[in-house]
Amino acid sequence: MTTLTAATIEADPKVPIIRIARDFAATPEQLFRAHTDPELFAQWVGPNAIDTRIEHWDARTGGSWRYVAAQGGMEFGFHGTFHEVRPDRIVQTFTFEGEPDGVALETLWFEDLGDGRTRLHAQSLVDSFEGRDAWLSSGMETGVSEGYAKLDAMLADHAL
Repeated sequence: MTTLTAATIEADPKVPIIRIARDFAATPEQLFRAHTDPELFAQWVGPNAIDTRIEHWDARTGGSWRYVAAQGGMEFGFHGTFHEVRPDRIVQTFTFEGEPDGVALETLWFEDLGDGRTRLHAQSLVDSFEGRDAWLSSGMETGVSEGYAKLDAMLADHAL
């Protein structure tokens, strides 16, 4: 099995889905906690230049969330609903409030690779190929790469 030290981000040619995979020196439990604990999530999500403030976070099946990303005096809101929260899988909606009609359905799952390593899989289904392509050109790759690098640092520092 190939080790994914950088996130792979792929657009499906037949369905408006973005797929991401990335390996971490972490257990599935640690990655689950990083995605469901609001204090931890705020520390690693997004690009380095953005500060994240959690407005609401109820990480349970049927719960909801909202956070604000701030950069240079500008704020960007995001919100969604947790449809399913299990130790091995999270299904949620994701909406950038600047594009309120662009709701994505995200599924994350944690593949235990053994020896304290886990592969994170994520896919985001959007409503159109145009919407998918807009996400891909929005700087998403920078946010994913820098965010996961921050998560790596937290794991290395035993912050999880």
